[in-house]
Amino acid sequence: MKFIDLRSDTVTEQPLFMKEAMFNAEVGDDVYGDDPTVIKLEALAAKIVGKEAALFVPSGAFGNQLALFTHCNRGSEVIIADSNHIIAHEVGASSVIAGVQLRAIDSINGVLKAKDIEKRIRFENEDIHFPSTSLICVENAHSSGNVLNLDEMKEIYDTAKKYNLPVHLDGARVFNAATYLNVDVKDISNYCDSIMFCLSKGLCAPVGSILAGNKDFIAKARKKRKLMGGGLRQAGFLAAAGIVALEEMSKRLNEDHDNAKLLAEELNKLPEIDVDLNNLKINMVFFKFNDNSINTKALVNYFLENNIKINDVENGLMRFVTHYWISKDDVFKVVNTLKEFLSKR
Repeated sequence: MKFIDLRSDTVTEQPLFMKEAMFNAEVGDDVYGDDPTVIKLEALAAKIVGKEAALFVPSGAFGNQLALFTHCNRGSEVIIADSNHIIAHEVGASSVIAGVQLRAIDSINGVLKAKDIEKRIRFENEDIHFPSTSLICVENAHSSGNVLNLDEMKEIYDTAKKYNLPVHLDGARVFNAATYLNVDVKDISNYCDSIMFCLSKGLCAPVGSILAGNKDFIAKARKKRKLMGGGLRQAGFLAAAGIVALEEMSKRLNEDHDNAKLLAEELNKLPEIDVDLNNLKINMVFFKFNDNSINTKALVNYFLENNIKINDVENGLMRFVTHYWISKDDVFKVVNTLKEFLSKR
């Protein structure tokens, strides 16, 4: 049975040409460093984001936490926006794996300001009570659907360099950000020392993310990846999908963005709905119901009965995500199904 799945762009199954690439992949043992397809993927990924080296990792959260684990000393402090994925949706892993403290800054849609960063930077030799700041983390595209522009990225990076601090970019959807800004992805990754980006969010790969940075950083991360249980064997079957994701799927994201805009426009025509049009920059549509009495759990069930999968409300907002498997016809079916649900209240 075919479902229209709007829960996330992580739900994308693999198109046939990606499966064929996986089936035909040449493989080795990546822990020994001799899987040719993984080697090809890592070289390609590093080139695309303008870094010296890259490392294939099992997931985005794994890549982010590996970055913290590699950059930071235990007991140090990481400056981050309060709404970023690393602090909001990664199970408190930074305290367990890297052993660091996250110093959150209230921000609007993930945008950190230089003055807010500077007043939180601390060094252990300043005061016996202080931890030492070891890293600044940024997210682009942001989980709110916002995209930080290059000036905002540069301001954060320049502030970090002023204090000789590294910047890690959670770029899970960095290709969406580049698509929205109409820039090369290197124009974004130029303002970070390390970057994680997902191959399985919107790019249709079944598994995996990339962590990229300079050669020394990646060499250290490779050993720590093994410590974290991320040393895979014949990983080339997965890496082959990642190569297709980067070479082909990353170039079609504007289609997902256009479908998200269409979905937002159609939803916004409904008087019961208030769509967040300010953060309609990538493939996510956020909206809320003007009537708080609407039973969103019943809505989730009604949609499922009509072969549509959605998540329930979070922090007062519904989120629909478009991706490779969502067509314009699907958009209109979703809107019509929602109209039917509201008419039966």
